[in-house]
Amino acid sequence: MVPVYVKGGMWTNVEDEILKAAIAKYGLNQWSRVSSLLTRKNAKQCKLRWQEWLDPRIRKVDWSPEEDRKLLNLAKLRPNQWSSISLMLNRTANQCIERYQELLSDYTGQEDVAADENIGASRLLLTGNVESSGARNTAGSSLGGLNLNPESKPARADLDEMDEDEKEMISEARARLTNTQGKKAKRKAREKILEESRRVAELLRRRELKQVGINAALKTKKQFKEQMDYNADIAFERRPAEGVFDTT
Repeated sequence: MVPVYVKGGMWTNVEDEILKAAIAKYGLNQWSRVSSLLTRKNAKQCKLRWQEWLDPRIRKVDWSPEEDRKLLNLAKLRPNQWSSISLMLNRTANQCIERYQELLSDYTGQEDVAADENIGASRLLLTGNVESSGARNTAGSSLGGLNLNPESKPARADLDEMDEDEKEMISEARARLTNTQGKKAKRKAREKILEESRRVAELLRRRELKQVGINAALKTKKQFKEQMDYNADIAFERRPAEGVFDTT
């Protein structure tokens, strides 16, 4: 059997905190930039982690009997439409699927063995027939001890000491998240400082020339020949046509 490799595996509390801080800065649309802070996760896994576990709107309490009845009714009315069902129950789609499988496995486990033999393979569940529901329930969320859906599970317990990779990831995330100015903002701030230094230097030069008796007044340069000089010309002047009347 071909081995299954999942990048990152189980989430840690450190990764969850970095993810929440990155979302607070970059928002819910720039998942590539968010995932760049996490060396063990990609953009899709970060988005699923937020939608399946970290979103504060997600209900993580135990299922009530009323919710179970509503889930079974919606599953009959809307088969395999788990996104719509999850919106009605204020749960995630994965929570609805797992709860539905648990209810089906509990129901099939209570049936008589003889009745199961007479039913045959005509009854279908979400992931297959009744006969294979028990095996699929145990191996549905894990394959050979490997968790295939870690985004909807609680974070792994913290170790006594963080490894070097986590320390490096925290330091890099702190450095990037505390940098509130981008390249363009830094360039504009640098240009503003240079412009201010040139203005001060010009004022000092004019002051020194004035002390020795040289008039060095500022002269505005025209960008092009037809530009209007508002100090000497009349703006928007319309000269009247020459006629028999004196308009002077």
